[in-house]
Amino acid sequence: MFINPFDIKFYTSIRQIHLSVMVRYSDRKKNALEGVLMGNGEYAGRNLRRKRKLYRWLSKRWKRRALKLKDKYDPLEGSPMAKAIVLEKVVLEQKQPHSGLIKCVKVQLVKNGKVVTAHAVRDKAINYIDEHDEVLIAGMGGSQRGQMGSVPGVRYKVIAVNGIDLQMLRKKRKEKPKR
Repeated sequence: MFINPFDIKFYTSIRQIHLSVMVRYSDRKKNALEGVLMGNGEYAGRNLRRKRKLYRWLSKRWKRRALKLKDKYDPLEGSPMAKAIVLEKVVLEQKQPHSGLIKCVKVQLVKNGKVVTAHAVRDKAINYIDEHDEVLIAGMGGSQRGQMGSVPGVRYKVIAVNGIDLQMLRKKRKEKPKR
């Protein structure tokens, strides 16, 4: 069945528009979308604006921003870093095709009480983190606010322990303060 994208005013949902666009793409005709996106002459402004409003929802980035999904579901609540208390040390296995054990810590955020897993970056860094320490965590920087590489479900990394940079502790440039 062929859906004609020129009859856009009869569609009731964005899903139907998306389907019609995909059908037009599969035809592989020159200028397949030209009829959908072009205006109809001198007084086409209203139609163009209405179509643009509908097509915006097909963009994942725009939809996330419009529905404020980051504010709703981000444990750090939009901030780049957060303080947390270490609950326990955990060891995770890497995803295929890599093999190895990833040293992580389960932490509870001070600001809202949410529990997240954070990665202790680099060699022997986990030895300087103990339970009940106060750590500073930040995002790992995977694409689209997600996990990075082969670490399963871990989106944050430990930056500092009890106010001292973790890499300084690891290189033995500074000592961990006694609490």
